[in-house]
Amino acid sequence: MRSFFSMLLLGSSLAVSAQIPPKPSAPGLKLFRIQDVHLLPSPFKSAENIDLKYMLAMSPDRLLAPFLREAGLTPKAQSYTNWENTGLDGHVGGHYLTALALMEASNGSKEAHDRLVYMLTELKRCQDANGDGYIGGVPGSKELWAEVFKGNVGAIGKKWVPFYNIHKTFAGLRDAYVLTGNEMAKDMFIKFGDWFVKLSTTLTPEQLQTILRTEHGGPNEELADLYALTGDKKYLTAAYSFSHKAILEPLENDQDKLDNLHANTQIPKIIGFKRIADVSGDNKYDEAAKFFWNTVVNKRSVAIGGNSRRELFNPANDFSSMITEVQGPETCNTYNMLKLTEALFLSDPNSNYMDFYERALYNHILSSQHPTKGGFVYFTPMRPGHYRIYSQPETSMWCCVGSGMENHAKYAEMIYAHDANSVYVNLFIPSTLNWKEKGLVLTQNNNFPEQEGTSFTVTDLKKAGQFTLQVRYPKWVKKNGFKVMVNGKAVTVPEQSNGYVAIKRTWKKGDKVTVALPMETTTERMPDNSNYEAVVHGPIVMAAEIGNKDIPLLFADDSRMGHVAAGKVLPLQNMPMFVSNTNNDVAFIKPVAGKPLTYSMNGLVYPEKFESLKLVPFYKVHDNRYVIYFQKETPQSFEVIKQKLAIEEEAAAKLAAATVDVINNGEQQPESDHFIESENSATGITRGRYYRNAKGWFSYKLVDKNKEGAKLRLTYLGTDRNKNFSVLINGKEIAKVSLDGSKGNDFYTEEYAIPADVLQAAGNGGLTVKFVAAEGSTTANIYETRLLRK
Repeated sequence: MRSFFSMLLLGSSLAVSAQIPPKPSAPGLKLFRIQDVHLLPSPFKSAENIDLKYMLAMSPDRLLAPFLREAGLTPKAQSYTNWENTGLDGHVGGHYLTALALMEASNGSKEAHDRLVYMLTELKRCQDANGDGYIGGVPGSKELWAEVFKGNVGAIGKKWVPFYNIHKTFAGLRDAYVLTGNEMAKDMFIKFGDWFVKLSTTLTPEQLQTILRTEHGGPNEELADLYALTGDKKYLTAAYSFSHKAILEPLENDQDKLDNLHANTQIPKIIGFKRIADVSGDNKYDEAAKFFWNTVVNKRSVAIGGNSRRELFNPANDFSSMITEVQGPETCNTYNMLKLTEALFLSDPNSNYMDFYERALYNHILSSQHPTKGGFVYFTPMRPGHYRIYSQPETSMWCCVGSGMENHAKYAEMIYAHDANSVYVNLFIPSTLNWKEKGLVLTQNNNFPEQEGTSFTVTDLKKAGQFTLQVRYPKWVKKNGFKVMVNGKAVTVPEQSNGYVAIKRTWKKGDKVTVALPMETTTERMPDNSNYEAVVHGPIVMAAEIGNKDIPLLFADDSRMGHVAAGKVLPLQNMPMFVSNTNNDVAFIKPVAGKPLTYSMNGLVYPEKFESLKLVPFYKVHDNRYVIYFQKETPQSFEVIKQKLAIEEEAAAKLAAATVDVINNGEQQPESDHFIESENSATGITRGRYYRNAKGWFSYKLVDKNKEGAKLRLTYLGTDRNKNFSVLINGKEIAKVSLDGSKGNDFYTEEYAIPADVLQAAGNGGLTVKFVAAEGSTTANIYETRLLRK
């Protein structure tokens, strides 16, 4: 999504009735219209083209089906499956609006333009039929929102994150207008905004804050945009109302309370805080956004720029699960962190923001799309030896598919920015900039990162004139290595306090600037400083490919958990490690002659069978198992660690082999994937582990395709006491449980046999497990529900 602030004036086609200036302390940098930046051949241009093919393989009528259904109109095609017909119906359609608008603007695609107009026309039919401004595919929309408007905010919890769902459409309408100037989209955006305003004035502040506990995207951002667009303060008031105070207040006080929170639930809220700050001058909201960014980037992000494991923020002092889990950083998180980074940079143009943006763009975003077949990655495992799985247009309707279509259509967005008389060069991506107001055409050519430098040519200038070329001086450049030549002559240009170098002169057509950007190879530890190292060359994270055995599926089917690379997990003790008696492992890492950005690691890697491994840029690694983080040991510790890991991995492997299905109770996505239902139920965290309990009941549908389930294994905490409840499978009680707190202060498990008659009667309908509290009691805090084979 383009920063709305940077797009307030896009030209005559986008007339706005009111403009809110930036707060006085903001320099007021703006992005260029994305139409005015053209990508030249590079991995980014290739990714854009692949993305367009994927988008055009999608069926607009299938994406529109949920919206038409909920508006009482007849769908023209059957809805997509997967997340699009199991509760999150319509969310991909919202993303599709933004992606089409971006692709029309950046690529000039007529097909994208035509599809966008068609989508908007059909959605307007839905909005008109609904009659109240609402547009959404949430199943049972009319009944749901009727209940919510009556004050029954608990109804939200009975659906799969409905506010998150409709936020995608709300944002898509905004982007369709801002990026392409479509007036119909503007009118629809305002009407949908009025629906949000009505809700915010109907419910009490307490009721709204209760709603905001559930993942809801960030409608506060779009409501602030509407204030900037119209000047009507009702939208700003609503933006404040839709800001989650439980997240905002600790950030305002520089408190990091993010451990184990669902990461992508929080980031869009912060984008909204920043947008409110930009249009209102609210310094508290601005400082909250900055503190959040600094915390996530500097304490919670791994080498590729991503964050979270199993969708949750790691405990800041313990990243061990980042290594052991296969559900690594989620692409949606980085998509949203780049949005936040953009907004912060525009009001404070500091190279620190762009250093992170570049790192995440190359190593997470660019790497998250298959380079030949298309398809998007949900989780990028940091676990050594695992792999990624890619979406398909007909089967995969995950959140990271929606944001993925956007990611690869917006590479031109942040390459350049400007103020009244300066061009900021933020990224070294081959491209042509057309600054129409100045009559300037600037072309950037390079083969970065294979080539350690870039050049800029004034390919057109209507009239010679003075302006400043502000070139980012990245922190990864070798000391004293940044060199500038203008028309073949070396010039001295000192680095400014914001990390940019200002080249100010009277320019003429044909002038050429060459910039040397020599890169260093370094190693980086995990954020908790544990003994895992990643190798980074300049901004490029390196990885070793270790083969593609035991990968059952690279392109996902339409199963609910199809986004998880669920193939064989290789034992950690068998993975390549760095073993040396030095802290300078870089000394072992040598370039391979004749192969750009390829490095050997002779003498550093063990076991010996991996000694010939080569490091290559991670964004080039696909269809393969890989290692980004290498366990770092000394020769003395190597054998001890190997034995300990072998014991742990053997136990984990045995449990995995015995497992039919597993639910991490209390965690949003695993519970959604198992169709949670509940009454008077709550979640919490103990020692970094989520749980769910109930004074009433809660239930899940367990997956048992091959009818192998025989036992239910539940994880409790030993101190849990005075908890009495029943465990039911398909309505039959299989256990009556009473916990007395006598098991000590550790987690422990209990197993319950499932009667043979219950298993036989289940047929193909699967197994529904239900936990029901005894009268006057609650269920235990249940941390994990695991279905086991015999």
